[in-house]
Amino acid sequence: MKRILMFSALCFLGVTFSGCENFLETTKYGASTEWETQEDIDKAITALYSFTSNDSEGVTGRGVMWFECCSDNITVGRNEPEADQIRNFKMSPSNGSDVKDTWGAMYQVNAKANNIIKLVPTLNLDPAYAQRAVGTAYFFRGLAMLWIAPYYGDNGFNGGIPIILDTTEPAQMDAPRPASVLHNYDQIIADFKTAAEKLPLFSQIEKNNYGLPHKAAAWAFAARAALYAAQFDKNYYNTVIEMCNKVMELSGPDKRDLFDDNTKNAFHNLWRREQNFGCEYLFSLLGSPIDGPKFHGMSFQNGGWGLYNHWGYFQPTLGLWEAYEEGDIRRDATILYPGQHIQFVGSDICYGGNSTLLNERGGSYQKVCDIASDTGMTFCKFMSPWEKADCKGKEVSSNGNNASNTLGTCLIRFADILLMKAEALIWMKGEGNDEAKQLLNRIRRRARLPENSNATKTELKNQRRCELAFEFMPSRHLDLVRWGDAKEVYAQPTRRIKSHWDYATEQVVIDGPENYDSGRHFDPQINQVFPIPIQAFEGTVYLQQNKGY
Repeated sequence: MKRILMFSALCFLGVTFSGCENFLETTKYGASTEWETQEDIDKAITALYSFTSNDSEGVTGRGVMWFECCSDNITVGRNEPEADQIRNFKMSPSNGSDVKDTWGAMYQVNAKANNIIKLVPTLNLDPAYAQRAVGTAYFFRGLAMLWIAPYYGDNGFNGGIPIILDTTEPAQMDAPRPASVLHNYDQIIADFKTAAEKLPLFSQIEKNNYGLPHKAAAWAFAARAALYAAQFDKNYYNTVIEMCNKVMELSGPDKRDLFDDNTKNAFHNLWRREQNFGCEYLFSLLGSPIDGPKFHGMSFQNGGWGLYNHWGYFQPTLGLWEAYEEGDIRRDATILYPGQHIQFVGSDICYGGNSTLLNERGGSYQKVCDIASDTGMTFCKFMSPWEKADCKGKEVSSNGNNASNTLGTCLIRFADILLMKAEALIWMKGEGNDEAKQLLNRIRRRARLPENSNATKTELKNQRRCELAFEFMPSRHLDLVRWGDAKEVYAQPTRRIKSHWDYATEQVVIDGPENYDSGRHFDPQINQVFPIPIQAFEGTVYLQQNKGY
């Protein structure tokens, strides 16, 4: 690990900040940490985003989503033996699936942030610029550790994960793990609070610098870190409420709210490029048709019926489909069910049925759009960039092996703020709490459900499941683990739907549900965390593997 951390201090990506599109066009840059000018710091700040590039497919393409395949929301999607090992809690430290890249990538971000925190105050820079640069570094140091701490650290046998700060001497980097992951969460919360003190409000950021962190994003991530800490100490729910209140109390141009265009497609329309920085936005990782996170292209129909090379991973379970109440508009905006339609690369696709597809030369042909998903359904939540016939090279990469696109990979949004605060109120003040009812009814209103929340733990859990399904950082798996529900939930069979196209009636026929598996064994003493990748142990003496791996 020491070798990784020291090397990462010298690894940067450089871009200009002259516009949003330029901000996304990265080129390789290597430099020493003997910075002198604002341009040097601009490049160092941009280096904090290196894990979003095409070179980091294993971090913001699939990455920790392999861990989310453990949840009852998602399956692996296609034949991938090492991912199946993860899903069945049989992962080894040498597992080669690209989730292994995340540990090293996040410690590299941590190291880059440390360099900025340590060196920028020593330079002769404009004070306001220096403050913002340091605030950005604190933000990314907190984000990097929040990205991995919940998956590798606990408050039991294993403890936390290494804490490397700007004040940590090289000889101290290889040290025993903290006694508890609460030490990590305390550091993460402190980093985000410091970031919020130094960062501007979103309204104070120039449009050509959208995508940089701001106060509300820092408060929001501090709330999430406290939410994860609360599984070990309920007092952290007070911090959840405090941080959520800071976001909710913003006013004027910084007021955050649920996006609602007063149509039946409100939740579907939330997931469009035009809402990348809308009222619900708190923090996203931006992409372009040239470079950026690939996550949105990892799912959907494998091969995209020859229209676009989607990869077919991460498919929804029937249990997730059934979790939505009747009339919930979020269900069809999230999951594509056999017989339903979607606009894809200029074609009206009937999923599992006969469709008229457009070819590259503008002609058309008939084809039964088969279902490649191992659950008989697929996700459609993030497919808006692929709607139009001319999307390739304009909204999405023209190369299906890349799949970067213009829809931001949202890591946290205002709906999560409402849900986190509602959870904290219910767990601290009891079910039926009036304020929690109001918060959950706001979620229900946008979903076009009756505003009749009872603010029970069961309802809160299901609203988190339905609202945040398939999003990159809010994790259903982590929720089940921290609520103590994982063992019971995972013991139940995962289910899928079977269907076929009936040529005689020209309809998609639902054959019925069947078991995808017979349930899985989750051991709370071992599987509450995953094995630390074997690469992390190179050059270390004190780093210890998680128990049972």
